[in-house]
Amino acid sequence: MRPHSKIAEHLTIDELYQKYRDAKCPVERVHWQIIWWRAQGKKTVEVAALTGYRPDWIRQIVRRYNARGPEGLGDHRIGNGNKPMLSGEQQRRLITALMGPAPDGGLWNCTKVAQWMSEELGWEVKPQRGWDYLRRLGFTPQRPRPRHVETSKEAQEGFKKNSARRWKRSGKHTPTQK
Repeated sequence: MRPHSKIAEHLTIDELYQKYRDAKCPVERVHWQIIWWRAQGKKTVEVAALTGYRPDWIRQIVRRYNARGPEGLGDHRIGNGNKPMLSGEQQRRLITALMGPAPDGGLWNCTKVAQWMSEELGWEVKPQRGWDYLRRLGFTPQRPRPRHVETSKEAQEGFKKNSARRWKRSGKHTPTQK
């Protein structure tokens, strides 16, 4: 260890600088910057003023680096969660299913996706997870357009005709007509 900086000599100052410059993750980048500055002899309070981190946290980063070397730095929250409910293969099967009609012939929604997942996994899956997987896979829950119960067929056709005329007058692309 260097007595003046209290940084273990895992890497040279030039190597620390290069790690700082090459880091893609913002958290990892700041950690390398902190170690690089501390290795140059900057005091903890100076580094705290430059980075906006609290001195206690800077000392913690230095302790991690000294104890574990380069592996001690970076955002250790990444990959810290649970594995997904559906494997990659199961997600591909769900995408294939979502490209077709729902089992009841209607549109896919959160509940139907959750039911599909329940059958696939062998345990109950709540509709919220169905929504999560719809969004994760780039889909949206589908619902039929609401229809007013008192609307007549003639009124609907009249609305469509008037809408088409307004589009033509505005000079915009006209909607598809039957």
